Amino acid sequence: MIHRYTRPEMGKIWEDENRFSKWLDVELAACEGMAEEGLIPPDSLETIRRKARFSVERILEIEERTKHDVIAFLTNVEEFVGPDARFIHMGLTSSDILDTSFALLLKEAMTLIIRKVEDFMVVIKERAYEHKRTIMIGRSHGIHAEPISFGFKLAVWYAEMNRNLRRLKEAVDVISYGKLSGAVGTFANVSPAVEAYACRKLGLKPAEASTQILQRDRHAQYFSALAVLAGTMEKIAIEIRHLQRTEVLEAEEAFEKGQKGSSAMPHKKNPIGAENISGLARLVRSNALAAMENMALWHERDISHSSVERVIGPDSTILVDFMLHRLTRIVKTLVVYPDHMLENLNRLKGLTFSQQVLLKLSSRGIGRQAAYELVQENAMKVWNTGRDFKALLMEDPEIRKHLSEKDLEEVFSFDYHLKHVDDIFARVFE
Repeated sequence: MIHRYTRPEMGKIWEDENRFSKWLDVELAACEGMAEEGLIPPDSLETIRRKARFSVERILEIEERTKHDVIAFLTNVEEFVGPDARFIHMGLTSSDILDTSFALLLKEAMTLIIRKVEDFMVVIKERAYEHKRTIMIGRSHGIHAEPISFGFKLAVWYAEMNRNLRRLKEAVDVISYGKLSGAVGTFANVSPAVEAYACRKLGLKPAEASTQILQRDRHAQYFSALAVLAGTMEKIAIEIRHLQRTEVLEAEEAFEKGQKGSSAMPHKKNPIGAENISGLARLVRSNALAAMENMALWHERDISHSSVERVIGPDSTILVDFMLHRLTRIVKTLVVYPDHMLENLNRLKGLTFSQQVLLKLSSRGIGRQAAYELVQENAMKVWNTGRDFKALLMEDPEIRKHLSEKDLEEVFSFDYHLKHVDDIFARVFE
């Protein structure tokens, strides 16, 4: 299903020309393997190599009559090769060609996605170091918690993308298997040596055991890896959407000259790119579920998986490729507002330092629960009156019994919260 989100490089992978080209690669590799076993005369193999080709238009024309795509393909190839075409597909079944070529297509697509992930990680790293000490409020439950840096937030994204990278590479490995074992996988009409030769020639490994098809746990893992990657991109997109909210406005998508945000309201600048990514992630997740549903087929195979994979193969890889392209651009050009971050950080009049006051009191010998109640009592006054937290602590005689003005000044320091940011960056990036 090639659609409007297609990037040119990824789209070409799923065009009929490349798909049938992979089929031909598999058939030729099988013929070479059979020739090695003495099953095809050298002269016939040379004729097949020299003449084998196809016409997409002709295959589709024949398929209209045969209602079978592989037979249509083989019929067209025979039109080019002539009598020696009798050796093509000898002892094989359609799924030998379809599954092995599908592995090649999925491998090709994932290789491109991995490269895009690596490019995205470079951008995240650059922005992380740029904002390594750009102070902002950290939030839990959507409520102000304690200070962090914007670079730290990006470092968390980078670490997660690195885990995605490992999952994608594992998915490439698990999908890079072919099968040329015949109608139910028993090698009754084609030898394991032919399969081994063909797979080696194609850059694949032979499946340890297969039925008429490769087992679909491989594909389920592949599409699940894409779904997890899409989930990470959605997570990043949602964060950007929250940071762009008018009441927050700590970062926002770049708004280009001539861009319009609303047909009705000329003032609008909306996080449309991030919202788009959130929506597309839902499709990639649903495709992973479809891949899992494909695992349970009747006996040695049925064909219920085939129609699904004709959609989810191009659909998920194209969507993920597009999402990576879009999110890379969003993060690279993201407009960051450090002044707004600092302004928002100070909105709670110092309440975000409450844990440090609690810890300081505990270090002076006060029981944790008693210290907690002392700090909370003053914190609630800030919520109710809007007064400054540090000023209230200075006025509280019970607090001042244990903490001096200098103690409190030390507690209310942003540097305290960034003292290990270098350690975190070393873990993530080095």
